[in-house]
Amino acid sequence: MRREWWAWTRGRVLAGCAVLVAALTAFHGVMPDRPGRVGSLLESFLPWLGLAVVPLFLLAVLRRSAVALLALLLPTAAWTHLFGGLLLPGAAPGPRTLLVVQHNVSDENTDPAGTARALAGAGPDLIALQELVPGALRVYRRTLAADYPHHVVRGTVGLWSRHPLTGTRLVGIRPHDLTEPWSRGLRTVVRTPHGDTAVYVAHLPSVRVGAGGLASARRDESAGLLGRAVAAERLERVILLGDLNGTADDRGLEPLTSRLGAARRGFALSFPASLPLARIDQVMARSATVDHIRALPATGSDHLPVAARITLR
Repeated sequence: MRREWWAWTRGRVLAGCAVLVAALTAFHGVMPDRPGRVGSLLESFLPWLGLAVVPLFLLAVLRRSAVALLALLLPTAAWTHLFGGLLLPGAAPGPRTLLVVQHNVSDENTDPAGTARALAGAGPDLIALQELVPGALRVYRRTLAADYPHHVVRGTVGLWSRHPLTGTRLVGIRPHDLTEPWSRGLRTVVRTPHGDTAVYVAHLPSVRVGAGGLASARRDESAGLLGRAVAAERLERVILLGDLNGTADDRGLEPLTSRLGAARRGFALSFPASLPLARIDQVMARSATVDHIRALPATGSDHLPVAARITLR
């Protein structure tokens, strides 16, 4: 029986599947993006690839395959290397910590006042919002005014702050093929007690998954424009808050992730709110560290809010 259990000739197909999962996890960046931007699509849900280990493990046990069980160490190690750190608790808040909240509030939100109170209840220093429409904007301004006396809005994005704001301007991230009015990016300077910080608030175009794969050309173009704006920023310390319609692993956001650091701890899956599968609401920083990010309870939006602790350097 022992020789049968440890037979190395059984389960080679399962072992091959385990090696494939490990390769896709560890070397996702080398997967071609054509056709259908399949590389970006894989990276959008990359952490979920780890779930493939569960059925492979059960099948390996049923097959009594030593080679398959040994091969499963590869995807387990690859997933732990990439994502294991996100499961660890973040560092304790320090004297140079900012708490920020990022939320796409949805232009169909029927309870903007409740949403505003929920976000303020987390006690952040900064609140970044997207999909602000005129009627709801008045409610957000009124509800947040007492705790956040400083705010700026450009187009459909805005920032509320406990600290003074200055130097606010639009950031041009409109894709070239859009001709209608479209303003989804702003830059401002937050005068924190620890020095000035450039804060960008952005809402990149949506992506769609269809028969042809992932349609993300507009999102990718907008990310490139935003990345160039961040690269040209003269202030050393930068924080980006936004609905980027992509995960931090998605190569389409490389113009941003190559210049800004994402959260070191926390998954904070934010979309869709009813069954969160990916974090497309991001908090990134330069010359600052995003220590921890977490999802907040649902509001009237189809996104979950995310809250992050940032340590300023």
